[in-house]
Amino acid sequence: MPTELSAANLEVISTFAAVPRYRQADLKAGIVHFGVGNFHRAHQAVYLDELFNLGLDHDWALIGAGVRETDTAMRATLERQDWLTSVVEQEAEKSAVHVTGPMVDFLPVGDTAAIIGKLADPRIRIVSLTITEGGYYIDPATQRFDPAHPDIRYDADHPDAPRTVFGLILAGLKRRRDGGVPPFTVMSCDNIPGNGHVTENAVAGLAALVDAELASWVKHAVAFPNGMVDRITPATGERERRIIADEFGIADAWPVFCEGFKQWVLEDRFPLGRPALEKVGVQFVPDVAPFELMKIRILNGGHATIAYPAGLMDIHFVHEAMEDPLVRAFLDKVEHDEIIPIVPPVPDTDLEDYYKLIERRFSNPKIGDTIQRLCLDGSNRQPKFILPSVRDRLAAGQSVNGLALVSALWARYCYGESDSGKAIPPNDPSWDRLIALARRAKDDPAAWLTMSDIFGDLATNPTYVAAFTRALSTLWRVGTRETLTRYQRGTL
Repeated sequence: MPTELSAANLEVISTFAAVPRYRQADLKAGIVHFGVGNFHRAHQAVYLDELFNLGLDHDWALIGAGVRETDTAMRATLERQDWLTSVVEQEAEKSAVHVTGPMVDFLPVGDTAAIIGKLADPRIRIVSLTITEGGYYIDPATQRFDPAHPDIRYDADHPDAPRTVFGLILAGLKRRRDGGVPPFTVMSCDNIPGNGHVTENAVAGLAALVDAELASWVKHAVAFPNGMVDRITPATGERERRIIADEFGIADAWPVFCEGFKQWVLEDRFPLGRPALEKVGVQFVPDVAPFELMKIRILNGGHATIAYPAGLMDIHFVHEAMEDPLVRAFLDKVEHDEIIPIVPPVPDTDLEDYYKLIERRFSNPKIGDTIQRLCLDGSNRQPKFILPSVRDRLAAGQSVNGLALVSALWARYCYGESDSGKAIPPNDPSWDRLIALARRAKDDPAAWLTMSDIFGDLATNPTYVAAFTRALSTLWRVGTRETLTRYQRGTL
């Protein structure tokens, strides 16, 4: 029988898995983190666990926080496990599990007073976020903060009882300012270009709706470092729970599975101090922008490139997509012809070597990453991962046939049926809107481009409209596999 994950059972678990070399009772919280999901527990929490295992910085432990229903479920699960997590790192040639324990508490979800009170605590010096690309209230067309969003308007009208992460952060900052406590650093850990700037725009933008003086103080007094984060981390399901129980002997209700590779590049802007993360591999640089642009366009753009053709051909796992010659060739051609040539140089990095690393990571047969996960939330991901490359190429007078096909495949996927007729379940917060437009676009491809909040002026760019129309029309006429074949031959 597998051993239940708990503090009381760590000694038993240590006989067959790595466990923390520190005691959670000796840790003191210095960070509140919003969004305790799989990626956070495979990334930021792992770096802190490694640092604590060195005997360093035990006053930088984590306290979890959240505002969503999934946060409630995560809190209940982790509380039963004494805030411990099993992290299973899987590579083709080996797998390993270790238990992490850098979290010491998780604030009750919905308890606004408790969350704001903790944010005002002088011992909290960093507030970090992993709330997904869609959680920042960004207008997809302008890629700017949307102050008119109903959630933001609610928080502006109820600044002492906010509902959003940004409302809570602002309330905590205001209480610190009013009490003479220096502001904490706000650190985004999401895959967004300029994530620090985006977070600052959200907090200061909300503040501007409440108090112009407060907004000015936020902009001048609060640090929002930019950072690039990377680790492929699939969702947890029964497969993962079964593997950790059967192969590793641990009963963990919400384990984290991930690849062995991880990366974190961060600006060193922490006025109240920070943990010595450079001792466990975090790279501190003056400018994160080249690193994050490389990652977002080559890796995240690559994910989007293989996701929709694989989904339309009923491929389940990402590594299976990479085993399909047409999908892999499509990725290779789009990357080399249209994405990599417009990625600016990155310090001490060869872009071709980086792409080869991405290929190997996508091909990992053990990670169990699903195509459905990669297809999730295209309405937020396409404007961040694909369309910026389109705009750069059009500005340079270059072809966008491959990138237009990527977006056409997304449109075809949102029709809700694969090429075989298999139903595709809702996979986007805007699914009803998307499926309605996708069905119109079957006969009128331009209908898909009417989403001005996503495509903006691309809908009126003749070169892009022609490439997109040709791609989507071909998909409907001959199917995904033949369309990829024609693209590869240069006859699309």
